[in-house]
Amino acid sequence: MSFRCGIVGLPNVGKSTIFNALSKAKAEASNYPFCTIDPNKGIVTIPDPRLDALSVLYTPQKTTANTMEFYDIAGLVAGASEGEGLGNQFLGHIKEVEAILHVVRCFDDGDIVHVAGKVDPIADIEVIDTELCLKDLETMSARYQKTEKLARAGEKESKELMPVYEKIKKSLEDGLPLRRLGLSAEEQKLIKDMNFLTIKPVLYCCNVAEKDLPEGGPLVRLVEQRAAEEGAETVVISGKVESELADLPQEDQKEFLAQLNLSEPGLNKLIRAGYKLLNLITYFTAGEKEVRAWTIRKGTKAPGAAGVIHSDFERGFIRAEVMHWNDLVTMKSQSAVKEKGLLRIEGKDYVVNDGDVMLFRFNV
Repeated sequence: MSFRCGIVGLPNVGKSTIFNALSKAKAEASNYPFCTIDPNKGIVTIPDPRLDALSVLYTPQKTTANTMEFYDIAGLVAGASEGEGLGNQFLGHIKEVEAILHVVRCFDDGDIVHVAGKVDPIADIEVIDTELCLKDLETMSARYQKTEKLARAGEKESKELMPVYEKIKKSLEDGLPLRRLGLSAEEQKLIKDMNFLTIKPVLYCCNVAEKDLPEGGPLVRLVEQRAAEEGAETVVISGKVESELADLPQEDQKEFLAQLNLSEPGLNKLIRAGYKLLNLITYFTAGEKEVRAWTIRKGTKAPGAAGVIHSDFERGFIRAEVMHWNDLVTMKSQSAVKEKGLLRIEGKDYVVNDGDVMLFRFNV
């Protein structure tokens, strides 16, 4: 499972700069709007010290980390839903991702033009939310009219759908993103096929000046307050610093981070926040041929985790041999873990934990 995240925001907030730093791709980053016309895709290897420790223990032929996919999507301006700027090119591309990384400008720089003429992160967020709500309203209105007609004709399913559709339509007309509406799991299931933009989970990325690291300045506090209102997370990053880090050898990165009183790159914070956003965890498989990290949803049972490797593993699942990665690294071998009674045999109802090392037994 790869976590797909679309990077969005107004023009010149630092989207492409951050994308380049994260993915080490070469998306054009220039001081004018709309330099990114097509979504740029970057696949990022997720750093995981647990995977590194298992790899040192096994010295396998191959080590495979989890990955994240980032899509740098063209900048949006007010009126995009009506064709302003790059219009629906932006809005259509968001449908392909599972979460939104909303980059918000939280720095002043007279050399970098702000599309609205001033730095106001809350106003910027509201522009994006408004345009996405308008696009969702367009989607909802078409379905609403059809369903309302059927409901008046007495069609049972349509009559049951109308209260949900009415609630959604009103929310979008009021400019309230659907992620803030508190829809139940059943209600979300009923509207899943419409793939609404504003229901996707959002992570706010505050792009700050180097001097405002690590916590950010007063503009970041405004974004954090806004995010808290909708239960969203925020991450503070300096696109400029991340760009410089991406170009340094790994040994030099540590020294550079220390000079800035930072313990890790911004990428690491983004990964953790992204995993939390989508309720993801990691389990491992380990052997002499390969040590590998696998991403699953929190709450996944053992057969489902096995199915991430291959569907045959899930269909023919018998049991799983499970140990915690730290026990394995500390005790140096599976046999030592077993002798200590820390190797467990789990069945179909076992819920996989973050950090489990698993060996699946199955029938072909």
